[in-house]
Amino acid sequence: MTDNATRLDHVVLWVHDPVASADFYEKAVGMEPLRITDYAAGAVSFPSVRLNDETIFDLMPLTMTERMTMLPGATESSGHPVNHVCLALPGDDFQALRVRLEEQSVPVSDFSYDSFGARGMARRSFYFRDPDGNVFEARHYE
Repeated sequence: MTDNATRLDHVVLWVHDPVASADFYEKAVGMEPLRITDYAAGAVSFPSVRLNDETIFDLMPLTMTERMTMLPGATESSGHPVNHVCLALPGDDFQALRVRLEEQSVPVSDFSYDSFGARGMARRSFYFRDPDGNVFEARHYE
C-alpha cells in the first residue's frame, strides 16, 4: 500500500523467545513470519509476523529493554500491561483461527456476542493468550 492514509502499521510485543513466538503466530494464528533467518543469524534485532498487507507485529526480545532509550522511562515499558489486542477477521478465517488454536492446545474463551468495536457491533468474539501472556481477542463482524 503506497497511499498516505492513517492506519495501524505495527504493534510491538515483548516476548521471551522471538523464534518460538513466531512459530506460535505462524502455526496457531496463521500469520506469516518475517526476518526469522536474519534474526537467528544476528543480522536484525527482532523478527516480525505479518497480520495483513498493512500491519505487522514485531516480536521484541525482553533482552532489548536496556536499549529502549528513545524517551525517558521507555525501559519500563517491558511488561507494561496492555489489556488486549483485537484481530478482526472474516467469518471463515475467524472459525479457522479457533480450530488452529484448539489443535495447538491453546486455551480459548467462550464466545462473546454483539460487542462494540471499530466497525460497530461484532457478531462473535473470543479471547486467547500467546506464549508470553499477551491477550488477543478474535472477532468477526458479519
